Parts: sequence; C-alpha cells; structure tokens
Amino acid sequence: MALTLLQLQNGAKGFGARKLFESASFAINEGEHVGVIGPNGAGKTTLFKILAQQETLDEGQVTRSQQLRLGYLEQEAEWNLDEIVETYLASQCLKPLWDLKQLGLRLGLTETHFRSRLSELSGGYRMRVKLLYLIGQEPNLLLLDEPTNFLDLETLLVFENFLQDFSGAFLMISHDREFLRRTTDHIVEVEGGDITKFPGNLDDYFEQKAQLREILEKQLLNQEAKKKSVMDFVTRFGAKATKARQAQSRLRALEKMEKIEIKDLPLRAAIQIPEPVKTGKEILSLIHGECGYPGKSILKNVELRLERGKHLGIVGLNGAGKSTLLKSLGAQIPLLAGDLKFGLNVSLAYFSQHSAEQLDPASTVLEALTLGAHPSVVQQEVLNIAGSLLFAGEAVQKKVKVLSGGEKSRVALGQILLKKAPLLLLDEPTNHLDFDTVEALTEALARYEGSIITVSHDRAFIGRVANQILEVRHGQLLLYPGTYDEYVWSLQKGSLSEVENVSETGKNPARAGTPAAEPVKFNYKEERKKLESLFKKQQKELQEIEKQLSELAQKQVQMTEKLVTLTGPQAQALSKDLHEVSSLILSLEERMLSVMEEQEETQKKLNELTGN
Repeated sequence: MALTLLQLQNGAKGFGARKLFESASFAINEGEHVGVIGPNGAGKTTLFKILAQQETLDEGQVTRSQQLRLGYLEQEAEWNLDEIVETYLASQCLKPLWDLKQLGLRLGLTETHFRSRLSELSGGYRMRVKLLYLIGQEPNLLLLDEPTNFLDLETLLVFENFLQDFSGAFLMISHDREFLRRTTDHIVEVEGGDITKFPGNLDDYFEQKAQLREILEKQLLNQEAKKKSVMDFVTRFGAKATKARQAQSRLRALEKMEKIEIKDLPLRAAIQIPEPVKTGKEILSLIHGECGYPGKSILKNVELRLERGKHLGIVGLNGAGKSTLLKSLGAQIPLLAGDLKFGLNVSLAYFSQHSAEQLDPASTVLEALTLGAHPSVVQQEVLNIAGSLLFAGEAVQKKVKVLSGGEKSRVALGQILLKKAPLLLLDEPTNHLDFDTVEALTEALARYEGSIITVSHDRAFIGRVANQILEVRHGQLLLYPGTYDEYVWSLQKGSLSEVENVSETGKNPARAGTPAAEPVKFNYKEERKKLESLFKKQQKELQEIEKQLSELAQKQVQMTEKLVTLTGPQAQALSKDLHEVSSLILSLEERMLSVMEEQEETQKKLNELTGN
C-alpha cells in the first residue's frame, strides 16, 4: 500500500465574506502525479500555500507524513537576484553541483546560465533554475504552480519527459490541457467551494464528471417523482382519519430523504470577436529585416510576407527572438534595418505577456474595455465582449485593481478584440487564463477571419489556431513545411533523443529525482574537457602551420629574387626547388583550411554545450 504523504481533512478557507472552499478533504499518496485544475480565483494557489505552510486553514487540518520532503515551485519566487546561479545551487542543494548541471542540461540550462546572475536570466530560465533547486533538495512531493508559463516548446517537451519519469509525487496547477494529459494520473478539481480528487488523467476526469452529473440528474428526477407522489397522496388522503397516519408517515420519510444537489455548471466564456476591417490580400511584408536592440542584433535577413486570413504560429527556443519579432512588427521596438510595409487598411493590435500589467488600476472593467475600442464600436458591443469574458452585470463596474491575474488578462484581451484590427499580434495570450477561457479564446481565434501572428507554449492552442508554422532558430526565420503536430513530433525526436539513448543503456533505469542507481548519463564535465582539449590541439596546429608558411613565404621571395640573377643549370635547379616550396605552401594552406573547418565545428559544439 502506497504511503500517504499528505492529507487535507475538512479544510475551509476564505477571505472576508468570500469562501474559497469548505469541508474539503483529499490525500496525496507516494508516486502520484496530480493535476490541479479550476477557474481563476477558485483558490488553487491558496491551497498550495496552505500545503506549503505559508498560509493557514480557517478550519480543518493538514496531516503530513514524517517521510514528507516537500518542494514548492511558486509562480513568483523571491530571489537574491545578485547571486550567481551555480553559487546559489551549490549552497542550497543536497545533490552535488555537477549532478545538477547534468540535470540542468535536460532543462535547457547551459554553462553560461550557471555562471550568470539570477537578475540576468529571463523569467523562463529562472523557473528552470528554481525547478533544478527543488530537485536538488531530493523531494518526494513537488508543488508546481503554473510551471509551464514562459517555457519554450523544446524545453516544455523535455520538462514533460522529466515529469513522466519523476519517481516522486507532484501536485501541479496548469491550464495546459495537453501537458496535463501527458504528465498526470490523477486530477484534483478546485471549484465552487469544493475540492474533489479524481483517478485517471484529464480525459478520464471529463468523462467521470459527465457521468457523475448524469447519475445525479437521474437521481434528482427520481427523487422529484417520489416527492410528487407523496405530496399527491397527502393532498388526497391527509384529511381522512383512516389515511392520516399513513400520510404523516410518508411526510416524515420525505423529510429524511437525502437532498440531492446539482451545482450549476460554471459560466463558460463564449467569445465573439467583432469582424475585422476589410483589407487587401497582402497584410504585411518585411524585406531584409534586422530585429533586436541597439548594439545587439537578434534576427537578421528576415523575409516575411503575410496574406489575409493566414494564422502564423511562431515557435523556437526561449531567447531565440520570437517576442523580439512580434515587438518589431508591432512597433514596440524599432527595426534595426529593413523595409516593413502594411497592406491596404491594415491596422494591428498587439497583446504582450505584460499587457495586463499596463491596465490602469483605477479604471473599471467597462472603462478599460471602452478605452481601446475601435471608433465604430458601440457601447452594446463593449458590453457583449465583457459578458463573453465573464464580466456580466455589475462585474463591469469592478475596478481593475481588485481583479485576479486571470481576470486582468481577460480585460487586456478584450481591449485587443475590440480594436477590430485585421492583424492580431499575440504573445503568450493563454498565460494565466483558466481552462474554459483558453478553450473559448482558441475557438474564437480559429474562426477569426483576420490574420494572426502568435507565440504560445500551449500546444493545443497553437495546433488549432495556426495554419502555418514559422520557426525562429539561430537568428533566422524558417517556414516549417508541415503541420504543427509534425513539428512537435520532430522536436520530440530531436530534443529528447539524447535522453532516450541514455535510458536505453539499461532495461530498468531509475526514475529522475530518486537516490536509487541511475542510468549512465551524458558526462557534461568530461565532454567539455574533451572539446576544449581538442580545440587547443587544433589551435596549436594552426599556429605551427602559420609559422611554417611564414618561413616558406620568406624563402619563396628570396629564391624568386635569386632566380632572376641565374642562368643555365643553376637556374633550372633553383627553379625546381622553388616549385617544391610553392607546392609545399599550397599543401600547408589546404591543411590550414581543413583544420580551421574542424576547429569551427569544435567551437560550435562547445557553444551548444555552454550556451555561448
């Protein structure tokens, strides 16, 4: 029987008059991989803080096993941002630093990242360092709060593989359906004041929810029919002395009957995007583009043409330049070079990862939505969009400052949709949105008649919205010839092949995160040492060749000058020697080019290993 690591019993938590949950009970057992889902504001993060002893219950208790080793990955962790990553890990973790660096390679962390200050890393890389720190604590239960936000697809696939192999238990908050499907074997639902645990993955959860509701609806119908039958009997015979006792007995039985409650289904956003302004066939073109920042070019030789109705999904590693491209197209930063032209009547609307933060806290939801709306949009259309984003009735008068993160994201999206722009630039639009809003947004954008360029780590979103895939890699844009699913498959074969090859060295390799015997790993330290040694050897050979060429060149000049003064057999002999010297120079130059190419390949491998 599996060890119970943690158990919540009759837990209740609220803030003021608002109850998040009450009489909530569930347990987490050793090795369980549990997805935590629920609407924005339902109390998922609060639940995690309670389990991590950062907040307390109003009622009930949490029982923890003595064997519990808990690791908590928060959405917004507190850091000493001046600290070097490897220093931070070496001082805080139980695992040796070299082991952590080898694990870090699987999460996309390179030697450059380990030698950087935390302040120099993006939010996505800080998330990976935090995860590595947690692994270094050797926990048997991880609490992961939205760990996939800001991860690029390639790292997401590797992270997915890591979680699948993780031998410990985890609770993970996520709105990424595909990710949950692939990594979890249980679902905890936080919704409507209840916390319920379901066995099976996400698809099993939806099936069980539907079956449970169907059973309850049938039971309720049967109960209502029994009630009607009893009340009809009482009405007909309650006044008769011979039947009065029987009528009263049936009424008492009716009162004792267990009340069946079926909670209303949560409100689901049904987003209707206003029809965009009519445009010509060509939406935009960028010729000989260069994107980046003053003194730092990130994308070069960018050639991009977008036609009306095309939905372009941009993919690539973190830091490859996806957001930089969107910012450049959206005039958030100037192009370093190139000619960017928009088609007839084309205007754009730009949604960034930080759009929600730019809302005026003092504005109401209605004021914020009205502010950015197209001039042709009337008040009723604003209210319709507000309602489709679950701000109905008095909710439109809420101040932005009291909204949750997910609610602010909905307002920021509403602003974009009301612009009626024929071109939408969307940078991670699904972050912080709950399941139903992501689903509604996906359906709306898939139907959208305008053009879209979007960046998202959500595979289901990109797969359904995008009809073309553009990969950003090594400072270039590459139009992927296949579908998004084919692109994901190719990445899985590429980014995970090394991990798969490692796991094939033993029939039963230990799963990551355990102190048990591990399979043979890629040895980061030895590989780097080997490449650096080879590079030095090649450099030494190049220096030796250069020295020989210099000496031969001088000899060649001297022999040529002397040849001019000679005649007869002496001239023929010197001419023969000069030819041999020239041949030797040519041979050395060819060898030099060959070594230079070999050294360039070695340098490339070193750069890939260290991230330079």
